[in-house]
Amino acid sequence: MYRQGLGDCFLISLPCDGGDSRPFYVMIDCGVILGTADPGTIMTKVVQDILQVTGGEIDLLVATHEHWDHLSGFVQAKQAFDKLKVAEVWLAWTEDPKDELTQKLKKEKGLALAALRMGLSHLQLAGDSDAATELNGILEFFGAAKGATTGDALENVRGKTSKLRYCLPTDAPVELVGARFYVLGPPHDEKQLRKINPSARNKETYGLALNGLQMFMDGTGTALGDTDRGRPFDQQYEIPFVYARGAPELDFFRQHYWQPDDTAPDKWRRIDTDWLGGSTELALQLDSLTNNTSLVLAIELPSGDVLLFAADAQVGNWLSWQQLTWTVGGKTVTGPDLLKRAIFYKVGHHGSHNATLKEQGLELMGRLRVAMIPVDHEMAVKKRWGKMPLDELVTALNQRAKGAVLRVDKPMPSTQEKVVEDPLFFEVTL
Repeated sequence: MYRQGLGDCFLISLPCDGGDSRPFYVMIDCGVILGTADPGTIMTKVVQDILQVTGGEIDLLVATHEHWDHLSGFVQAKQAFDKLKVAEVWLAWTEDPKDELTQKLKKEKGLALAALRMGLSHLQLAGDSDAATELNGILEFFGAAKGATTGDALENVRGKTSKLRYCLPTDAPVELVGARFYVLGPPHDEKQLRKINPSARNKETYGLALNGLQMFMDGTGTALGDTDRGRPFDQQYEIPFVYARGAPELDFFRQHYWQPDDTAPDKWRRIDTDWLGGSTELALQLDSLTNNTSLVLAIELPSGDVLLFAADAQVGNWLSWQQLTWTVGGKTVTGPDLLKRAIFYKVGHHGSHNATLKEQGLELMGRLRVAMIPVDHEMAVKKRWGKMPLDELVTALNQRAKGAVLRVDKPMPSTQEKVVEDPLFFEVTL
């Protein structure tokens, strides 16, 4: 686990069959959150270390989902990344341009991002600095407003090899150097993808609901004078946009609306920016929906032990694993069975509240030895995510993991596990 800050980058070394001295190398993600000091330098150090350790060759590169803190290194350290040879790339089915549900989600996401970036501009113009700061912090997950984006990073990943796989949880496990790779998520089910929070008395909460997006987009269109979109009022109560420029010359509007803000008697009646009220909530839903599209892998070792890499999967993704089954060697393997045999867990979404299930997640991991949390709490606080990682989850992890819980932002705890601590990474041998 690399210690570049709040972000994910993992390198797995699996011993090869037949006495080959070179391990089979798997690289999962390579990114750090926007706002990290000198990110290009730190991500270049990470990639250079990977080049040195692997001899410049990765057998399998996995990019889990389209968030900056998981992908930024593929553009920030591109010069070093270009030197890395990659045999095969795996992405989630949610990146497959031929998949119909992917097409729907991508279109919806594009509309939402365009509307939210417009909303950010309006918030800044309106002087609402707190709301603008909060919204901008969420939008940063998709890349800087100006500059490289997560889409650019994914294109760099795709360009590394012609051997590209879009992974589905219905796929048969893939056997590589004696280990089996199971795809647990994301589910190919829109309802499960949109479930980002736990149920409360069987009341479901979904992510980016279409009606929420549409209401926000209607507000965007009205603010821009797009008469093809919905209106907040019946047309008989509106001044058509084509005549709006003359409104300040009318006595009523001059008296009530176009005076300096501190003297306007009815300032509270203005709704110029009310359509922006849901922008932060919509951005959070978009962020969580993207997290829930995370590619989740369970790597079964020849011993039967399992390494679980959950990326940023949230509730609906986790719940979908309960129904997964595969037939391997005449025996049935299930999602819960893989969790029960997990000895290693890459903690979901930097230890957030809705990215590790309890009864159907961590409490199933009776053989857990090591958990790794790629989190920087100080940076999380700066981003206004003060409960990342969640204290209750960290406590539970420390109770369940018999060996060690390793955090990017903390020194190595006392442990009997074989752990190497370096300023740039933690390395554990299992």
